[in-house]
Amino acid sequence: MPMTVAAVPCLSDNYAWLLRSPDGRLAVCDPGEATPVLAAIEAAGGPLEAILLTHHHGDHVAGVAEIVARTGAKVIGATADAARLPPLDIAVKPGDVFDACGTPVRVLASDGHTRGHVAFHIPDSGILLCGDTLFSLGCGRLLEGTAEEMFASLRAIAALPAETLVCCGHEYSESNARFALTVEPENQALQAQAARIAALRAKGEATVPTSLGDELAANPFLRAPDVATLARIRAAKDTFR
Repeated sequence: MPMTVAAVPCLSDNYAWLLRSPDGRLAVCDPGEATPVLAAIEAAGGPLEAILLTHHHGDHVAGVAEIVARTGAKVIGATADAARLPPLDIAVKPGDVFDACGTPVRVLASDGHTRGHVAFHIPDSGILLCGDTLFSLGCGRLLEGTAEEMFASLRAIAALPAETLVCCGHEYSESNARFALTVEPENQALQAQAARIAALRAKGEATVPTSLGDELAANPFLRAPDVATLARIRAAKDTFR
């Protein structure tokens, strides 16, 4: 049986991701707030073994210290970002494969939003924990990295199986859809995804995870054919209201 994944809402619009192995062991990715994550761990009923960190921003790591104190979980993050992350028990680099709750996890380079950002791909379960690199119908701001780095990161994600679940760090889908429709207004897959997102948000429900196949059909950043196009639409999104 594969791992399962569930979104844990944190702060104003963040998601941590709670992973559960078939035998009930738990891991969490990017706990930006301790209280809701600890509540989700308690509800899930298993021991928390690992905390996976995609990058150093406070809204992705602020809950780590309290969660470690309560659970003793091991913290896993990128060697390249270690100086800015909470203390790591296991430092990894792109290309590494490590074990989380008995399941292999592959580390992907994911620079662009920040330097040293990584994503975690769990092939056996079809799960991608991508932090702030790829969003539903969007991608992360280029705060430290370049358009070239983001393009490379998105190309690596695009090569994964279409059924992969995209587990991103924020609930940005509704505003991303509004912008995406200005880039590709005639894209029927995008129109359908925007309508689905609007219906979910009207009910107060999460719009993620999304599937990589849906993103390949509708996300203008993932669909950008070259670095120049990605840079142009990313700059336009930065000033979009």
